[in-house]
Amino acid sequence: MVKFDHRDPGTSESRWRSSASWRAVEEFDATGIERLIVVSAHPDDETLGAAGLMKRVSSTGGSVTVILATDGDNSHPSSPTHSAAQLRARRIREVQEAVEYLAPGSSIVRLGLRDGALKEDPDAVRSGIEKVIASAEGEATIAATWRGDGHGDHRIVGEVSAEVAFAHRAKLVEYPIWLWHWSSPEDRDMPWARLRAFSLDDEELVAKRQAIAAHASQVAPLSDAVGDEVVLRPEFVEHFERRVEAFIVTAVEESETLNQGFFDNFYGDKKDPWGFETRWYEERKRAITMASLPRERFGQALEVGCSIGMLSAQLAPRCDSLLATDLSAKPLEIARERLANHPQVSFHHAATAEEWPDGAFDLIVLSEVGYYFDVAALDRVLSRAAASLTPDGVLVACHWRHPVAEYPLSGDQVHQRLSEVEQLERIVQHCEEDFILEIFGQRPARSVAQQTGLV
Repeated sequence: MVKFDHRDPGTSESRWRSSASWRAVEEFDATGIERLIVVSAHPDDETLGAAGLMKRVSSTGGSVTVILATDGDNSHPSSPTHSAAQLRARRIREVQEAVEYLAPGSSIVRLGLRDGALKEDPDAVRSGIEKVIASAEGEATIAATWRGDGHGDHRIVGEVSAEVAFAHRAKLVEYPIWLWHWSSPEDRDMPWARLRAFSLDDEELVAKRQAIAAHASQVAPLSDAVGDEVVLRPEFVEHFERRVEAFIVTAVEESETLNQGFFDNFYGDKKDPWGFETRWYEERKRAITMASLPRERFGQALEVGCSIGMLSAQLAPRCDSLLATDLSAKPLEIARERLANHPQVSFHHAATAEEWPDGAFDLIVLSEVGYYFDVAALDRVLSRAAASLTPDGVLVACHWRHPVAEYPLSGDQVHQRLSEVEQLERIVQHCEEDFILEIFGQRPARSVAQQTGLV
C-alpha cells in the first residue's frame, strides 16, 4: 500500500488542472441515478468525494443514503482537548449538517466500527451495505471510497463495496480522496482510463463548499494545542473545491477479458516481469499453495495460466500427468524449458475460456488468472472447470487481492463468483490482506481428515 503523510504538501491542485491527461478525462453521466448509496470510511469522505453527485441525485428526485463505516473518532488521537467520545459526537453533528446541505432528509446509517481498523471487520461493512441495498427496491448506484486510495479504511470500504455491487448487480463508482495528495499526473499507475469527471453547476458547487466547511473539526484546528492540528490542510481541500468531482468507474459487466496482446506487450523483452523467480512473496505463496493441497498425489492435473512455470515445477512431481496452458507464447516457451526433464508435463498455447481442454482432471489450478477474464468468460471457465473435475477432484484458486486498474475483476470478485458455483464446496480457505487461496471439491466435499480416515 502507498505510504503518505497528510502533513506533507502533496501535489498541488494547479499541477493536476494543468495536466493534459486530466483535461482528456471523459465526462461522468449521472442521468438516471434514482437510488444512490454513498459509502464513506469516515465522516467527510462522502462530502469531499461525492457531495456534488449527492446534490444532483437529490435535486432530481432520487434517494440518497450515506453509510458511515466509522465515526471518525481517531482523527486526533493525541488531542488534549477532545476525547474520542467528544470527537465522535462532534463529527456526527458535522456530517449531519453537511448532508442537509446536499440531500436534505436523506438517511445516514452509522456502522460504528473502529476508526483505523476496518480490516479487522470487513464482514460488518459488508453486512451494513447489504442491509441498505435490501431495504428498498430499484437499481442502486454505490459510490464508495476508492480501493487504491492508499488508506487502509478506504481500501476496505472500496473492496467490500465492489463485492456487494458485484453480488447485487449494482452500479459502482469509487471516489479517490488521498490520491490527489500522494500521486501525480505523471504517475504511471494513475487510473486515467477509468477516471470520469462529473461537472458541478453553480448551486452544486456552493452546496459542496458549504458541506466541506461543516466538517470544521477536519478543515480547521481543534485548538492551538499540540495534537489539535488541522487534518485537511487548505492546499489539500483545494482538490475538492474544484468544479468537477472525479469518479473511478468499475463496470465489471462491460470490462473485457484481457487478450493475448496485453500479455505479449507486458512481457515484451522481459523474462519474468512479475518477479516469480526472485520475490520472497511469490516463493512463500507457492509454498502455502502446495502445502494446502488436500492430497499427496494427483492423476490428471490442469494448470490454467502457467506463465513461466514456477508453480508448474512444484506441481509436476506430485502429478502423473500435468497439462499447463497459457495465452502468451513467450512465457510458455520458458516454462517448457524449465520442465524439459518432466515428461509427464505437456503445454498448450490457448485462450482457455474459448478452448477448454478435453478430459477429466482430479486437480485444476487457477492461480493468479481469474481476474483477467470478464464476468461472462469467468463464468464459462468456472462452469467448464466444475464439469471437468473427477468426482474426487479439487479446484485450487489463488489470487492477489489488491486493486489493479487494468484487470476486469478483482481477486475477491473471482472468489465470490467461484463460491457461487453450485457443484462446488469449499475445503480449504486461507485469506491474507494480499492474497486469497481457496480449494474446492465436488459436493459433498470431504476434508483431508475425512479422506484419510481420521474422522
